[in-house]
Amino acid sequence: MAFGIILDEIFLEHRNPIGHPERPERIAALIDGLAGYPGPVSRFEPRPIEEKWLLAVHSAEYVNRIRATQGLPQRDLDPDTHTSPRSFEVACLAAGSAVRLLELIREGRIEAGFSLARPPGHHATRTRAMGFCLFNNPAAAAEWAIQERMAGRVAILDFDVHHGNGTQEIFWTRSDVLYISSHQFPHYPGTGAFSEVGAGAGHGFTVNFPVPSGRDDAFFVRLYQDLAVPILEQFKPELILVSAGYDTHLNDPLAGMRMTVDGFGAIGSVLASVARRVCRGRLLFLLEGGYDLKALTEGVQATIDGVLGRTDFTKTISKKSREFEEYRKMAARHLRDYWKLD
Repeated sequence: MAFGIILDEIFLEHRNPIGHPERPERIAALIDGLAGYPGPVSRFEPRPIEEKWLLAVHSAEYVNRIRATQGLPQRDLDPDTHTSPRSFEVACLAAGSAVRLLELIREGRIEAGFSLARPPGHHATRTRAMGFCLFNNPAAAAEWAIQERMAGRVAILDFDVHHGNGTQEIFWTRSDVLYISSHQFPHYPGTGAFSEVGAGAGHGFTVNFPVPSGRDDAFFVRLYQDLAVPILEQFKPELILVSAGYDTHLNDPLAGMRMTVDGFGAIGSVLASVARRVCRGRLLFLLEGGYDLKALTEGVQATIDGVLGRTDFTKTISKKSREFEEYRKMAARHLRDYWKLD
């Protein structure tokens, strides 16, 4: 499989206050960790997104508000979310990098890829920056794919430990975008209950898996294998996007899960397998959270290894979880009006 990544020092230039967990060192660690990565991995340059794709998922007033921060000292958009002089530029490059990789997939130059950019995106709503996010990168990428007729149906999977409330909101009434999120619950931002399933034409096309703290690789891999994959097979997307957050790792300072890097690799393998079956392998990961630098770097490496089949994660995929079996029955009851999970 030909695999493409975008990872560039320009993403160091979005700067939060000293001590903030979403810091430039995340990108520096990935640059060091992926230097000389072996295998069929090609690197591409970031490119800014066209404004029309930002306006497809955000209000004009909001885009202009973020644009107005250019060249200014630090601005606090909320207690967690900030801009620095180059943040607007860097956020446009982060969103544009996802679109650039989709173009390369459409052209057949790569089958799958990973946009290793910051700031992250899945908390950004149409009108509000929050949760470290400025523009909603996965939402802009999905909208581009649909409007450019690369895909009539797009699935967005989100394995960040925090619920992607912004992505959910943007596609709440849409049936052409399936949003599936697994996340620690209750936890920031407080959304993502089983009962949140979309509305109108989108009723049933938002799927939330709220997970109690303390769950491990076996639980999460089974969740994707036994719950997310059957839903994807029924939805039949023509493209799969993944909001990839590594803050479910047991060493992450902002959450309380117990995943290891093998779990991320196993999920990568599971998603690559279903992508080959339903959408010709068209699979794009977008970086979200992950604040322990070692766990982040090794988790991204494991994900790519899993997608490319460089490492055999069969043992992790085959692990059983008694906690998950009870959870699976509960999830199936909540979702039985929309998806067959029994």
